[in-house]
Amino acid sequence: MKQNEWEVIRFDGTSLSFDEEEVATEFPLTVMLNGEEFATMVCSPSNLHELLVGFLASEGIIRFYNEITKLSIDEDRGFAYVEIDKALDTIQHDHSKRFIGSCCGKSRQFYFKSDVKTAKTITSRLSVSVNQCVMLMKDLQARSDQFLRTGGVHNAALCTPDETLCIRTDIGRHNALDKIYGKILEDKIPLSDKLIVFSGRISSEVLLKISKIGVGILVSKSAPTDLALKLANDLGITTIGFARGNKLNIYTHPHRIIEVNGE
Repeated sequence: MKQNEWEVIRFDGTSLSFDEEEVATEFPLTVMLNGEEFATMVCSPSNLHELLVGFLASEGIIRFYNEITKLSIDEDRGFAYVEIDKALDTIQHDHSKRFIGSCCGKSRQFYFKSDVKTAKTITSRLSVSVNQCVMLMKDLQARSDQFLRTGGVHNAALCTPDETLCIRTDIGRHNALDKIYGKILEDKIPLSDKLIVFSGRISSEVLLKISKIGVGILVSKSAPTDLALKLANDLGITTIGFARGNKLNIYTHPHRIIEVNGE
C-alpha cells in the first residue's frame, strides 16, 4: 500500500466493505529567505520550485524570476532555501514568521499593503467564445487525474482560447495559482493571449492573485464572492463562474466574451 493510501470501510447504501483509498497529501514546506524563516506553507509536494517563485511574486518579494539568486529544496526535511538579490530590511512588507494552511480563508493571511503594490489593472484585449470557455473547462476536468483519484485537490490551467498549455494541482487553491504564476515567470510566458481556467471558488484573494499574474479572463467551475466581483470590476478582469457542463455565468467585463456564433 502506498504512503498516501488508507484502508477504509466503505458503505455503498446497503452494506459495508473494506477497501483501499488514495488520499491527497499535505506537505509542510518552510521557506528560509536570505537565511531567515519567512513562512511555512502546507501544499502538495509537486512543482515546488514553481510554487516558491509564484508565492514570492504574489507576496511582492520579487517581481522577476532573475531576482532569485539561489533556490534549493530539501524535500526530506521540508525546507526551501531562497536567496534574493536584495536585503530583507529593504523590503517594505508586513510579513513575519507565519503558517499558511492548505485551506483558504483566515489561515491564508491577507495583506492589503502588499496587494496595493502588486495588484494590477488589466487592459487585455483578448476575447474568447462561450464555447471555448466550456471546452477548456471540460479539458481541465478530464485531465485532473489527482482530483479524480482523491477528490481533495484544486486545479488551475494556463490556456489560450484554443488550448490548455499547462495544469498545476495542489490541495490549496491559492497554491495551484502560485504554481501557474511561477511557471509564467520562470519561462517568461507572454500573457496577451492567455486566460486561466480554475476549479476553485473565486474569492477576493484569488481575484487579486489573478490581477498580480496579469491575466484578464478567469473561468471557474465554482462560485464568486461579492468582494471578488467588486475587485474584478475595478481591476478590469472578466470573471466567469459556475462553468459546468454547457452552462456558465459571466459576472464582470463581459466584453471579452463572444457568443458561439462570434457576435
